[in-house]
Amino acid sequence: MKILKKVLFIGMAILLIIQIPFFTPEKNQIKTDGLRIDITDKYEVPMNIQMDLYNGCYDCHSNYTENYPWYYHIQPVSWWMNLHILDAKKHINFSEFAAYTSEEAAEKFDDLRKVMEDRSMPLKSYLWMHDKARLTERQYQRVARWAKAMHDSLSVANGHK
Repeated sequence: MKILKKVLFIGMAILLIIQIPFFTPEKNQIKTDGLRIDITDKYEVPMNIQMDLYNGCYDCHSNYTENYPWYYHIQPVSWWMNLHILDAKKHINFSEFAAYTSEEAAEKFDDLRKVMEDRSMPLKSYLWMHDKARLTERQYQRVARWAKAMHDSLSVANGHK
């Protein structure tokens, strides 16, 4: 019984120590200093598509997460969320989309089409706490059609069919 109490005490002490703000990762709110390379800076993005992307994708797939929930400040949740955002930005980053080569952009548009068609994004776990990110069937179809058209246009420009 004494060992169990020691283990519980040590575990509680560790949980309390990691709550110190020193251990919280930096928020995903990168300042661009006037240099913009957002997807809208290079590609024609209709306003309704831009709003769908902004509401459903930008918190994880851009350099600026606007909506940090209250539980972000509880460790180890913030570490998990930070890793999730960093991983999401590796797949597609709308804040840096204009810096992709046309071949990379074509591939990203195709990836976007696929996740819209199979409705794998936004993640179900994200939607539990973010109703604003919930896309309708019409929105999924609209973004998928636009992404396919952008992919096809870039593929033709790149000399691919």
